[in-house]
Amino acid sequence: MENISIKAATLIGSEIIKLGNEINQKIKEGNAIYNLTIGDFNPQLFSIPETLQQYIIDAYIAKQTNYPPADGIPELKAAIIKFISKYEHLNFADDEVMVAGGGRPLIHAIYKTIVDPNDKVIYPVPSWNNNHYCHLSDAQKIEVPTLPENGFMPSAAELAPHLSEAVLLALCSPLNPTGTTFKKDQLMEICDLVLVENKRRIGLRKPLYVLYDQIYWMLLADGIEHYNPISLRPEMKPYTIFVDGISKSLAATGIRVGWGLGPAEVIGKMKSILGHIGAWAPKPEQVATAKFLANEHALNDFLTELKTKINIRFDALYEGIEKLRDKGFPVQIIKPEGAIYLSVQFALLGKKTADGFEIKTTAEITNFLLNRAQLAIVPFTAFGCENGTDWFRISIGTLKEEEIPELLNKLEGALAELSQAKVALV
Repeated sequence: MENISIKAATLIGSEIIKLGNEINQKIKEGNAIYNLTIGDFNPQLFSIPETLQQYIIDAYIAKQTNYPPADGIPELKAAIIKFISKYEHLNFADDEVMVAGGGRPLIHAIYKTIVDPNDKVIYPVPSWNNNHYCHLSDAQKIEVPTLPENGFMPSAAELAPHLSEAVLLALCSPLNPTGTTFKKDQLMEICDLVLVENKRRIGLRKPLYVLYDQIYWMLLADGIEHYNPISLRPEMKPYTIFVDGISKSLAATGIRVGWGLGPAEVIGKMKSILGHIGAWAPKPEQVATAKFLANEHALNDFLTELKTKINIRFDALYEGIEKLRDKGFPVQIIKPEGAIYLSVQFALLGKKTADGFEIKTTAEITNFLLNRAQLAIVPFTAFGCENGTDWFRISIGTLKEEEIPELLNKLEGALAELSQAKVALV
């Protein structure tokens, strides 16, 4: 395609959005499908806080509709600083904070601020969208495969061989797509490696930075604790850039208020980049978010309610799929730890359906689950894993609680159809 740029011609669109759109089209055509593909919330099931909604309405009525400052209105930046200090015990100055229209522009700005063409970026796989941000930044990607027994979270040993080559290490906890989290010692060991590497780089032009995406950190399963690099190792502050916001913690994906925290020099350049793009959050939403973050009672009440709804779905799916495994079906599920995702393995490669069709690829597993169980979920190939993986992401943000028993029954019926299954449908 000579009439457009090479970058545009070689850019791959979001695999998840593509799959989700295809499923939504099937639903419009009358197909009954459990669409658990997109990492979003159905507002009819998971609405934003009523208090936040009223604050947004009030801000529009007050005509707070002109341009906001490129790095966020002062009231919101101050509220974020207080919020992070209270809940994470991290201290940031005004010039170390910026606001943007959700997490995506912030991640893109981090890449564009840190990464020069042909610089190397490390990230574990599966992970969300880092391959595309590398493409947009002309970076060389170093993808580090992870293991299900570690919850698909990277270990220091897995990352260590690559750190000397890179300028950016992209991490996320709780992780999209797996719904798993860093354990304290695990993250601490990674931080120690980064500190050693940056000590080696003293006098060189560029350190090794850590992009730490914690957009889901307030949505944790019972008994799970969130850890971040700076709390574990304060010396990490010059090298850590956080991505955070209300998109997930307040079920406010469409409100588009996110924030970045990091070294003033990096944040300042991110501000300049996004200022040229105009990727700031709408001013009324910024005004409302500032007020809501300061309303501790409303915030805590909402988080309790939201996490209860999420955990009900987590528990039901986890227990249901564990029962299928106990019956001998070729499935495995990792106990959920946070976010709105579960990691499930459907070990169906080599299995044959009742009509003799042999499942040979990840895509064929996906199609089998869709056509036989009406279950639409995202394979880990959409998150950087190689074709042939049999691990999938289930997103529960659009799942009705009362639909879960029927969903599990249909899944059991589909799995029982496979000619190699050793059990009968009960």
